[in-house]
Amino acid sequence: MIKFIKSLYFTPRFFYVLASFSVLFLVSYWFTALYGIIWVLILGLVIFMLFELSMLYSSNGLKGERILPEKFSNSDENEVWIQLTNTYPFKTEIAIIDELPVQFQKRDFFRRISIPGKNRNTFQYTVRPVERGEYVFGNLNCYASTLIGLVRRRYTFNNEQMVKVYPSFIQMKKYDFLAIDNRLSYIGLKKIRRIGHTMEFEQIKEYVVGDDVRTINWKSTAKHAQLMVNQYQDEKMQPVFSIIDTSRVMKMPFNGLKLVDFAINSSLAFSNIALKKGDKVGLVDFSNKIGSFLPPQSKKTYLNTILDTLYNVDTKFLDSDFGALQSLVKRRITHRSLLLLYTNFEHISSLHRQMPYLQAIAKKHVLVVIFFKNTELKSLSEAEATNIPEIFDKTIAQQFEFDKKVMVRELQQRGIQTVLTAPEDLTVNTINKYLEIKAKGLL
Repeated sequence: MIKFIKSLYFTPRFFYVLASFSVLFLVSYWFTALYGIIWVLILGLVIFMLFELSMLYSSNGLKGERILPEKFSNSDENEVWIQLTNTYPFKTEIAIIDELPVQFQKRDFFRRISIPGKNRNTFQYTVRPVERGEYVFGNLNCYASTLIGLVRRRYTFNNEQMVKVYPSFIQMKKYDFLAIDNRLSYIGLKKIRRIGHTMEFEQIKEYVVGDDVRTINWKSTAKHAQLMVNQYQDEKMQPVFSIIDTSRVMKMPFNGLKLVDFAINSSLAFSNIALKKGDKVGLVDFSNKIGSFLPPQSKKTYLNTILDTLYNVDTKFLDSDFGALQSLVKRRITHRSLLLLYTNFEHISSLHRQMPYLQAIAKKHVLVVIFFKNTELKSLSEAEATNIPEIFDKTIAQQFEFDKKVMVRELQQRGIQTVLTAPEDLTVNTINKYLEIKAKGLL
């Protein structure tokens, strides 16, 4: 009985009918002939309601399932599928309320569908997580009613389904094609002119028009009595590290994500490209002390290890210790490597404090410092100022933008590669820089 009561709900139509009867009872005060008619209508309402109850509760006529992927991709639109099967012999109106995870802060999910008798309906909706971690879905509540529409029966499915949100593997797959050929271009991705050639020998082949004459192999030419050239390929198995600063400077939000999340998504996409190009990929995260350290490997399955490690990376409220990073690089990274350092400098004085450590790292490795434009200041610096406070704000914003350009110049003067980028362009610009370094053979 308790289960029956908990599953029974009255529809708005039922209350509209009751409200209409209340008005008719009031009118019947002046038109007494209506009084008897109203009671007949009430009797009809009870009969219709009992008939609908018998239809809905004659059997468990609705089956439902929420279909979740194995994992969600952070900052991307992820699909959730709802599959409902109507085993009733009649057409059923269904109102659906899905209890989304608390991280979405959304309590107004509602769908209404109709399913013919003995039929099935499947639909999907999307969710966009902006934090990594475990997301728990509550009940999938389905309220079934007939065409009469006076009462509903609630069905509950899939209580507490959990799905983990990982760094953006959708973004990783988006740029996967870049591992096939350096000459491919993409919106926002530059073609990099190859300077010279790398020195990893591949094979000797017959000369064809367009081959570099400097690669002619004269001994093989004399042996075969025709021009033969040495063919080279990109040097592989070069160690490449993504180094992520997880200090408080990376907590700055942008489009719902923290800067560290942009760095994590970019590291995953970049690592996938580097692995497919035959390089060895490693990972470091640090703040006031060193966090995770993954030594460089070239196995394709190593990407899963990187993904699991990035899943647990998060920012802290402490300042970063670049001295500890420089010490780690000196002790643990013994071969010349490409180091992509994701960090952020909002003021030039903060860069000057860390410059000695960056220079020490750059002496033995190819260091790329990647930091962010403050895109929120751009609209402020370009806005028209009409009074003194607005002029003051605009001047300060322009000063911050100028400081970022000065930082880039000072780093480059000390032989340190730089990428200054808007957060949404981070992955594109990072891959560009990697392809540029590979093309120039700087490693």
